[in-house]
Amino acid sequence: MKILVLNGSPKKEKSDTLKITRAFIDGMNETAENEVHVIHTVEKRIEYCTGCFSCMRNGGSCIHHDDMREILEEILVSDLLILSYPLYCYGMPAPLKALMDRTLPLSSMAMRKVGDRYEHVEQADFSRLRYIMICGCGFPNSARNFEPAVAQFKLMFPSEHTIITVPETPMFSAPEADIVTIPRLGLVRKAGAEYAACGRIDDGLLGEICSPMIPEEQYAAIVNAGV
Repeated sequence: MKILVLNGSPKKEKSDTLKITRAFIDGMNETAENEVHVIHTVEKRIEYCTGCFSCMRNGGSCIHHDDMREILEEILVSDLLILSYPLYCYGMPAPLKALMDRTLPLSSMAMRKVGDRYEHVEQADFSRLRYIMICGCGFPNSARNFEPAVAQFKLMFPSEHTIITVPETPMFSAPEADIVTIPRLGLVRKAGAEYAACGRIDDGLLGEICSPMIPEEQYAAIVNAGV
């Protein structure tokens, strides 16, 4: 399987969220070895979409000549697309949002009704693609934090999607927190193996992964003590 990871964190390999993503992929590789490519979006030259719709009218040809052409080509030959990013203002970091805006060439101006909403008709075949969102945040819990990012992801990829949201992720960079972070990464690896085997993650396991690693009040107190 070809896995393309779009890492939205400006911290690149030092990203706490990417540590979770790599644990997930390690779990997938326990079932079968996969071809994995990680793109650090902050390293790429990606111009902002101008909304001119030239790409949607001219067979996918964009007015910008930057790194997006190569990224789009890689998306189209991938089997699994993983968006890995920390929560920034309840959404994606700017480099990843710019990249997602520039996937417009994959769609045409034509629309069709799917259920109760309209979608653009594709200009390319990416029907085999599956999608995973792995998102971390520095708050003690998930309530009223991840909802906007989750809603956006579901609208962008209405089918074949899996969503993992993890609070308290700065602890993954704190060695003194290994007592709780190492077991949590073990659960993530288990989820990766399960996903590779059957294409989904058990709801109970997903709930464990997405729950706080230490009590909310304790985490908040530790963070506030360091402010």
